[in-house]
Amino acid sequence: MLRDIRELTGEPEAYAAELRRRWGGLLSYRYIGRRYASMDLGPVDDTVTLRRDLRNATGGVLLAVIGIASPEGGGMSDLEAVPNPVVHSCQILDPGRDVRRIEVVSEVLKRGRRMGFSRSRIVDADRRGRVLALTAGQGISTGTPPEGLQRMAVEPIEVVDSPDLPPIWQVFGAHRRPDGHWALPELAADVASPDAALHLGPQFVVLETAAVESAAGVAGTDRLQGVSSHVMFVARGKVGPFRVEAEAMAGAEAGWRSAR
Repeated sequence: MLRDIRELTGEPEAYAAELRRRWGGLLSYRYIGRRYASMDLGPVDDTVTLRRDLRNATGGVLLAVIGIASPEGGGMSDLEAVPNPVVHSCQILDPGRDVRRIEVVSEVLKRGRRMGFSRSRIVDADRRGRVLALTAGQGISTGTPPEGLQRMAVEPIEVVDSPDLPPIWQVFGAHRRPDGHWALPELAADVASPDAALHLGPQFVVLETAAVESAAGVAGTDRLQGVSSHVMFVARGKVGPFRVEAEAMAGAEAGWRSAR
């Protein structure tokens, strides 16, 4: 079982070393190419270059990619807190089928001792007046790290865009079980947050994958574009495997489908 970094709060050097190891090995941000100036050494870069595997069957940006790029933790970083997500919502205004790069323009609405609220605009990085999505969320700090933590060098994962790229759900270890449910395997270090819980990245990925497949069963096609998502993180995933149960519903308007 992975160690919860909060167990090292009284050992500043060990805490810093563990944070470097865990942050530097986290798959979610590195795989999509998302950098965070609050955590990473180097220039500020709030953009993500869109590859084929970061799009859905219609060419629109995956909701999961927007969620990972804009996790809405209330403005907390791992250098000052032990952040955990509470609620994340996303509204798609433009699927961005012809957009090459997105940029996240974030705003912290309120920070308290433990809770934080934030929101962002996801825009076309090359035409910043074009808004693709709005995200908002709430985060909570479940601990206080030792003082003096510094930003870290993170090695990106270089992924060359290609038609042969695996689907993003496969990269994160998601799979369909024999009973038809989608699932993630037992918790591993590359998909775990520093406090040894399932990171939001794989959660976004497997939830969207299961929802689209379920909705496709009702719609009769997988060429679906998500327009809204709302995720409530009601418990921390500590062990796994983690099963997803999706339920599809047809909307009153032709072409509208929902899954939860």
